[in-house]
Amino acid sequence: MDEAHRIQFTLPVGYRWFHKDQVFNFQLNRWYSFGYARFEDMQSAGEHIESFEDWTSEMISQAELALAEGRLVNAAFYFRAAEFYSTDNLPMRMHLYDRFVELFDEAFKREGFERFRIPYDGGYLPAMRVGPVGTPKGTIMLHGGFDSFMEEFYSWMRHFADHGYEAIAFEGPGQGAALRRYGLTIDCRWELPTAAILDHFHLHDVTLLGVSMGGYLCFRAAAVETRIRRVIASGVAYDYMQIPHTVVQPLVRLVFGRMRGLSNLVARARMQRDPMHRWSIGNLMYITGSGTPAEAIQFVMQLTSANLLSWLVEQDVLILTGDRDHFIPLKMHHMQVNALINARSVTARIFTAADQAENHCQVGNTGLALRVMTDWLDGLETPATPGAG
Repeated sequence: MDEAHRIQFTLPVGYRWFHKDQVFNFQLNRWYSFGYARFEDMQSAGEHIESFEDWTSEMISQAELALAEGRLVNAAFYFRAAEFYSTDNLPMRMHLYDRFVELFDEAFKREGFERFRIPYDGGYLPAMRVGPVGTPKGTIMLHGGFDSFMEEFYSWMRHFADHGYEAIAFEGPGQGAALRRYGLTIDCRWELPTAAILDHFHLHDVTLLGVSMGGYLCFRAAAVETRIRRVIASGVAYDYMQIPHTVVQPLVRLVFGRMRGLSNLVARARMQRDPMHRWSIGNLMYITGSGTPAEAIQFVMQLTSANLLSWLVEQDVLILTGDRDHFIPLKMHHMQVNALINARSVTARIFTAADQAENHCQVGNTGLALRVMTDWLDGLETPATPGAG
């Protein structure tokens, strides 16, 4: 890493109300909390957004202004933000994605990170590597969830590298370039892409970090793949079919599991009435490569405790949860902790408003979450060594 030219990240503390609607507010906070956005830009954007169409145009405007002013990091991630809610326009989505990656590489070109393409299932899995600073302590592999890009976690990778860890981020099927450039749709069997990354880098003793839906997928991978020795999950969802209230769970399974004709009607009716459902279901169809809502929903129905295989997880585990996560109810945290009956150790941290990290994936105090992770790793009895086996 070219330390003399590294961009310094500021990870602000506090979840801000940039927008009255949490659908938009959380995303504005995400880029701000991860150190990629200016406060005044997110505040201005929030004042001009009333719809999903407004979101895309406003974030493009913010990106173009940042680019004109030479703020490449801001510009890159504002293009990423614009892409996030642009599911109805695939050519626009691809253009925004390409602009994001182009500007990201330009912004950080002197920092010495490396990109890789790992052959997988007729396509490629993208990966990035940041080497450790100082004496190497081990390797952390990290990935996001449902619709994430590996570049989003660059500030996280830098944190781990600064603390002596080799950081490797990757995109599995359904994510980033794995989907957009190589056509790999999402698959809950996360041990398969994880194994491909481990094979490519010849790793035998790693920490796997999963974020958001990645907090589910990382346990699935760890249950099968013994080269993973430690697991960190931020944003666990032990069983997506148990997120609804227990009273309605049987109806959900009936309608979306067996009555696919009805589930298509219900989903399409919601998409017509509600822009949020139009985006979320459309995005689900895109990432799963499905032609109908019912087909897409079958993927979510696979994300159950039975398919998670928690009883096979034998590693040291750290779970980070916000007690006001608006995506995943707190009950999922406790269910996941209780299911890890064979883990070597389980450390569970619930963040509250007092921590300013009570939101999904600790957005609002990313720095605190990262410190908890590295302190936990440094405190384990048997620290890893890169490629040890």
